[in-house]
Amino acid sequence: MNSESVPRSFWSRRMIPIQISIFFMIVYVLECLVIIVQSSLTVVRLGREWVQVKRLSPVDMILTSLGICRFCQLWSSMLFNFFSYFHPHYVFWYFGIVWEFTNTLSFWLTSLLAIFYCVKVSSFSHTIFLWLKWRIVKLVPWLLLGSLLISCVSIIFSAIRNHIRIQLNSMRHFPRNSTVTERLETFLHRYSIYHQGIVLALPFLLFLASTVLLMASLSQHMRQMKHHHTGLSSASLKAPATALRSLAIFLIFFTSYFLTILISILGALIDKKSWYWVWEAVIYAIVSIHSTSLMLSSPTLKRVFKVRCWGLEAA
Repeated sequence: MNSESVPRSFWSRRMIPIQISIFFMIVYVLECLVIIVQSSLTVVRLGREWVQVKRLSPVDMILTSLGICRFCQLWSSMLFNFFSYFHPHYVFWYFGIVWEFTNTLSFWLTSLLAIFYCVKVSSFSHTIFLWLKWRIVKLVPWLLLGSLLISCVSIIFSAIRNHIRIQLNSMRHFPRNSTVTERLETFLHRYSIYHQGIVLALPFLLFLASTVLLMASLSQHMRQMKHHHTGLSSASLKAPATALRSLAIFLIFFTSYFLTILISILGALIDKKSWYWVWEAVIYAIVSIHSTSLMLSSPTLKRVFKVRCWGLEAA
């Protein structure tokens, strides 16, 4: 979903069969509900952990914040998409603003999670890494606050941009102002593309750098283990190999999500106006898989799932 791309009316979309649109609309809703349930379970379970032990690990703090963020993001996405799809002549910019804010915040929180794992797990001996390894746990609350503040600042410009666009739309019926209005709208559209692209690209590049560094560190560690311990069993290499596979999956799906959002902002490569619900279903299928991988990155949640699965097997 992109707050800048308000879809056309329901009855004007006849480039694909209506049955296909309805099918992917249902798929999109189911995906959103799955992510909402995942986010709710994450927040409830980690919140209960915080109540019981009066503390949360840095990873669980990030995941709790991300769960709350995703919960709000998915509800704002559904409200914006359905309202603007069935009522195209109204501007539901406030839902779009909420979605844009939560989407930006989710990017920063995901990059923060990648940075934390990179600092704690990687075996680099550089002075900066050693200093961060010692300080990162205490820095996480401040980094969470910083992510929130950056997202708030970025959304202020989006709110001002939307307010100006609404004022320009109200001036369309003045013939003398039509040329000026069109030029201002073109400028705002280009500014919106650059603004959203930069806002999302910065945390994504931090995520990409952190993940690649961590994968390089794990690969180096595996090579050293094989070289210095020639008789090492395959079981000893299983943990780093599994971590590498998990990181690769995490990298692929978050990169896919970034690219789909970027394409959505640019409005390129596909005809979103005729394939609107297909595109939304693709985006949130990626988000669903990404949310699942995030849940499994928490030791607390994995321990809960193992206990539940063991209880089901025993029953």
